[in-house]
Amino acid sequence: MRKKERELTDRGVLEEQLMRAKVCRLGLYDGAWPYVVPVNIGYAAGHLYFHSSLKGKKMDILRQNPKVCFEIDSAVEIVTGERPCDYTAYYKSVIGFGTAVFLEDEAEKVEGLRILMRHFAGPEEGFRPEVVSKTAVVRIDIESMTGKSNPPMKEWS
Repeated sequence: MRKKERELTDRGVLEEQLMRAKVCRLGLYDGAWPYVVPVNIGYAAGHLYFHSSLKGKKMDILRQNPKVCFEIDSAVEIVTGERPCDYTAYYKSVIGFGTAVFLEDEAEKVEGLRILMRHFAGPEEGFRPEVVSKTAVVRIDIESMTGKSNPPMKEWS
């Protein structure tokens, strides 16, 4: 990272940002083109979770190549100024890499959905089996991640 003073490496700080994020952008690669898609996420114990239709471009790519890049940002605020070069943005972001795993077992799928609902402070019981069977639940096993903060973390209140 070019501006080392902005780098976030503390696992607790990175996890806190993942817990706050509502949207995660997944970077996928189909062999010809990169593809970025936003998904709602849940985070627990070193893993991101999202749900999806069983069909579609995102799922097709993940079946071909389960390696992903992910990005979240939070606390975004545009800071204005008198001149163009006085403008900046305050933010915290996390970028990471991992492998997507399709959860097939119904109990694992329901637990992944519970993690998602917990993330959004929603109900964690009452999943209908006929809906669960038609829903893809994907766990991303995080292999590495780093973050960035502007202003540097020590300046945040």
